[in-house]
Amino acid sequence: MTGKTVEIEGKCLTIMDTTLRDGEQTSGVSFSETEKLSVAKVLLEDVKVDRIEIASARVSEGEFKGTQRVMKWAAEKGLLKRVEVLGFVDGNISLQWIADAGGKVVNLLCKGSYKHVTEQLRKTPEEHIADIKKVLAYAQEMGIDVNIYLEDWSNGMRNSKDYVHFMISNLKDERIERIMLPDTLGILDPDETYDFCKEMIETYPGVEFDFHAHNDYDLAIANVFHAIKAGIRCVHTTVNGLGERAGNAPLSSVIATIKDHLKMKTNVNESQLNKVSKLVETFSGIRIPTNKPLIGEFVFTQCSGIHADGDNKNNLYFNDLLPERFGRIRQYALGKTSGKANIKKNLEDLGIELDAESLKKVTNRIIELADEKETITNDDLPYIVADVLENEYMEQKIKVVNYSVNHTMGLRPVANVALEIDGKVYEEFSDGDGQFNAFAKAVRKIYKRLKKPLPILGDYVVTIPPGGRTDALVETVITWKGKREFKTKGLDSDQNAAAIKATIRMLNMIENEFNPEKLEELVNIENS
Repeated sequence: MTGKTVEIEGKCLTIMDTTLRDGEQTSGVSFSETEKLSVAKVLLEDVKVDRIEIASARVSEGEFKGTQRVMKWAAEKGLLKRVEVLGFVDGNISLQWIADAGGKVVNLLCKGSYKHVTEQLRKTPEEHIADIKKVLAYAQEMGIDVNIYLEDWSNGMRNSKDYVHFMISNLKDERIERIMLPDTLGILDPDETYDFCKEMIETYPGVEFDFHAHNDYDLAIANVFHAIKAGIRCVHTTVNGLGERAGNAPLSSVIATIKDHLKMKTNVNESQLNKVSKLVETFSGIRIPTNKPLIGEFVFTQCSGIHADGDNKNNLYFNDLLPERFGRIRQYALGKTSGKANIKKNLEDLGIELDAESLKKVTNRIIELADEKETITNDDLPYIVADVLENEYMEQKIKVVNYSVNHTMGLRPVANVALEIDGKVYEEFSDGDGQFNAFAKAVRKIYKRLKKPLPILGDYVVTIPPGGRTDALVETVITWKGKREFKTKGLDSDQNAAAIKATIRMLNMIENEFNPEKLEELVNIENS
């Protein structure tokens, strides 16, 4: 990196978001009219980016209608100058398309490398400049503001720098608002970005430059960072980093970097970044990676118990990226690496307080369950606590040695069950109307052989935590009718396993009948 870094602390940077144009070039993404309008409204009114680019001229009738709808809303709100459309060097054809849609700003796509102008357009630089100037004249007549995109500028700076300077020298005194410098193929590294942007700014101090990064080498944010250090005062982003190939610089990451590392200001309301990210995720159908900085599902979730313990001790594992800044909250995941401090934090959020011994038992149960399922959430926790604490009161006289339940299409479900009762193992096999029914019938065979009475099943209720997750824990509550009516609960990630646990709990309860006071206590606990 050469030259002295431009003084930037405290200065304001502007953001042009191109989710609705460049972001829509993501494979498989196409926003409807209503979706375009919704995202435009959120970006300008809630997130408060400075400008948005919403379409490419001449693409389709649907693109025209979507653009027209956004422009109508923007006109009503006095925001037309902040809504831009990509246009082409085609005389007044793109300009007329934009004007008919109600637009007032064109981002004119010009060639930023010698290779592009000579091999794609098959024109000389002088011919290309002449064509551009014709469009500029038309735009002035039509009252449309013009920004210039120098397409493939990064390759131009690498391989045909004289051409880049020829272009800017011939355009800098025209009626142009901004010249936009795109790393079209995402080829730049941070040092090149700094040097090339610095050269533009120092050579043409009267020109307003934007920088437009692509993420092909996963360097988009690093390149934005160095472009700003070189003196660029407007950068382009997309929500969630959408865009062609590897995408563009993500809006959320750019904002955090600007504020925390460069100590600069923007007009963006960062508390709305999560809102717009979720909106675009829904409309685009492109899922946000769970570990995506700032907006991923798990990025504000601590999994390790030692981290939760450190957070309890003066926030030792916090950094400047506090989740509340971005409309998020910090969470403490429940799983194999959870320690007591992690679980304790989740319990506190639910208003549950446990003694040290109970907390230890709940921790061990969570670790056990985490080996069986992918994730355990805060919603699962009350079920786990109830399951563990209820087990404390019961002497386990009956244990499941093993069981097998099977269901094959076209055949009746079957179960093979082995129970240990008073130190002796009993095994039975049965079919049934369902897997749990087959299990229950096998158990009943064992008890019939032992001439032991069993209550009958009166009701069977399955509950999962809210949210509709397919990996959620299942709580099964069974009502039994015998000498008295009582309930037992089972908890597992599998519905049949939860019902079987509830049944084993019932067996142990009736085995405790020799102690009426203990049984009364157990019945009261289960029924509550």
